[in-house]
Amino acid sequence: MGVVLEHIEAAKGSQRKLLAVLIDPDFGQNEAVLERTVQNACMAKADLLFVGGSLLTTASFDRCVEQVKALSDRPVVLFPGSPAQLSRHADAVLFLSLISGRNPELLIGHHVTAAPSIKALGLEAIPTGYMLVDGGRPTTVSYVSQTLPIPHDKPGIAAATALAGELLGLRAIYMDTGSGAQRTVSPAMIAAVRKAVNVPLIVGGGIRDAATARALCEAGADVLVVGTAFEQDPELIFAMSEAVHG
Repeated sequence: MGVVLEHIEAAKGSQRKLLAVLIDPDFGQNEAVLERTVQNACMAKADLLFVGGSLLTTASFDRCVEQVKALSDRPVVLFPGSPAQLSRHADAVLFLSLISGRNPELLIGHHVTAAPSIKALGLEAIPTGYMLVDGGRPTTVSYVSQTLPIPHDKPGIAAATALAGELLGLRAIYMDTGSGAQRTVSPAMIAAVRKAVNVPLIVGGGIRDAATARALCEAGADVLVVGTAFEQDPELIFAMSEAVHG
């Protein structure tokens, strides 16, 4: 087991919730904004820094990861939208398999392409079942992945999908409604998945306030991921951190 996964599993074992801040690689185009974002995340005691996205509009991904790593003492984890989003400067990569969809490229195709690079770069790979959930509006990830999300009101489907991922040997489940979603994964769905699997449960998308963050943690999320809301209101991360860690 790698160091980052061990950290996540240890927190889960002690019932300590973790906060991850998702940084858009396009932040790398403005070093001042990136530095301020990372500093705020660290001051708010975020536990993990995720870097990645569904669609890159800049070629400075590796430079962005390098800067994030240099600016913080938190584990930097890649959340790749494609095999091109890899960097030797990160501590680990979520080796995502889109188990909620039926696109073969995102189930195994991209993994074959990325595997040699991940090994050569010496990255810790965390086998993660990625589950896209309906967030009330089409998102970049649903468009790029060409897959339908799990219906918001079908916790049974989500639970069965997560269980299949765990039985296949995946070490974490990531439930996401996507960047800019109108709503997050429901507490009922999180509770159903939590009851079905034992692996760490990561939840992101549509989390815009501390009350929602607290409710998702109470429902069973082990790691909460905040991205878009933090970009729009940098001070929000402090309230989120208090809700998650409290």
